[in-house]
Amino acid sequence: MLVNLNDLLPQAAASNYSVPCFNVFGYEDARAVVDAAEEMDKAVILACNKDVVDFYGVEIAAAMFLQLAHASSVPVCLHLDHTYDEEIIYRALKAGFSSVMFDGSQLSLEDNIARTKKVAEVAHACGATIEGEIGSVPYEEGRDHIKTIDTSPDDAARFAEESNVDCVAISVGNVHRLTTPTSTIDFGLLDQIASKVSKPLVIHGASGIRNEDMAKLKKSRVSKFNIGTCLRQALGHNLRDFMNEEPDKFDRIYFMKKAMPFVKEEAIRNFKLLS
Repeated sequence: MLVNLNDLLPQAAASNYSVPCFNVFGYEDARAVVDAAEEMDKAVILACNKDVVDFYGVEIAAAMFLQLAHASSVPVCLHLDHTYDEEIIYRALKAGFSSVMFDGSQLSLEDNIARTKKVAEVAHACGATIEGEIGSVPYEEGRDHIKTIDTSPDDAARFAEESNVDCVAISVGNVHRLTTPTSTIDFGLLDQIASKVSKPLVIHGASGIRNEDMAKLKKSRVSKFNIGTCLRQALGHNLRDFMNEEPDKFDRIYFMKKAMPFVKEEAIRNFKLLS
């Protein structure tokens, strides 16, 4: 069933668990994630990032992933991840996305609030939810224009109140696209932010966070973790191995069906970690 973030995150923020938001890149990994959610009987968020939107187009991505959401026996939110262009967000909302993220993290605080607020008005009118970011979560590779800016608690409080977002992504030492868990989380800064912001908090770059830190974070007001790299590794490493083992075979579906269980297994590991 299709839901939005407000159906999932407020309760998670007030409890000792968080909801995984898996970045998916095609039908096969999305199917594996939904299968994992159904096996665990847990709600899940399917997220499409800029690479997916650039490759498929937002309308095709919506059609592909909405089918999985509507057919699922568990709540599924279809979320548009980091998006800097309002026009793409409006197309996504028209296509059926139940949640969007306007990323104004590279803007001034005033511009971030003003532009996010306008997107929030449209999203809420469509029955969808919106995530914003304050501070700036860096990338280990790619997206070289993205800054590294720790979230200011005061700025976060103002942003959450004035932008009308439903949840707030923060930067407290987390890093996008780390292939090993080497992030150093500033729990003191997180506590300061949580004391000033009543909206659910979001951590991006979960693949780079140690399990013990994830266990601590899920007990805070962090209600949503964005998870992508570890799923890409599960798919890519196994797909490569299977193809190398059978060089005379070339059928795409044959190899994808062999690799999908490893994606499902990695998703289940994250569900258990965040439960």
